[in-house]
Amino acid sequence: MRIPSLILVLVCAGLAGCASAPPKSSDNICDVFDEKRGWYKDARRAERRWGSDIPTLMAMMYQESTFRSKAKPPRTKILWVIPGPRKSSAFGYAQVKDETWKEYQRMSGNHWASRSHFADAIDFIGWYNTQSNKRVGIGKNDARNLYLAYHEGHGGYERRTYDQKAWLVGVAGKVETRAKRYREQLKSCERRFKGPWWWPLR
Repeated sequence: MRIPSLILVLVCAGLAGCASAPPKSSDNICDVFDEKRGWYKDARRAERRWGSDIPTLMAMMYQESTFRSKAKPPRTKILWVIPGPRKSSAFGYAQVKDETWKEYQRMSGNHWASRSHFADAIDFIGWYNTQSNKRVGIGKNDARNLYLAYHEGHGGYERRTYDQKAWLVGVAGKVETRAKRYREQLKSCERRFKGPWWWPLR
């Protein structure tokens, strides 16, 4: 391999690493979209397709992965020291398990979707929220209850399994609070991300 080609490969690899790094400031949605310039359009597309607004989608994703593209559950410990298997197959921005991801690919038609790709992950959350709306009647912007159904599954939500998990109810409250904060923040900056009225939303 020639040296210039090697340099090009290394530069591209470095850029790819930077692209998948989480935003430096995740507490302000305007800062997130300023840094990750393509994310607004991806989130806007999911909002239009599925009906959950951008703040709800983004607050749920933050809680699942803090916007890390390859997030995984921590490993269990064998004899308190030796790393064991992970608690589940959850992976990516939206922390989706293998079987649920396959269901999404089949039902949404997004067969080539990747859990480590932001556009696919945000679309998944929108799709799941639509299932929560259809199956258990949760409003599409009810961030608290959407998150409980997201975490417990629709059957668990109907059985109210979260009633035995005070920590989870607390987390769902944080998701709701973050969604409200993101919603207020987005009002002040969304216009600059939308672009001119004639600009296509790809």
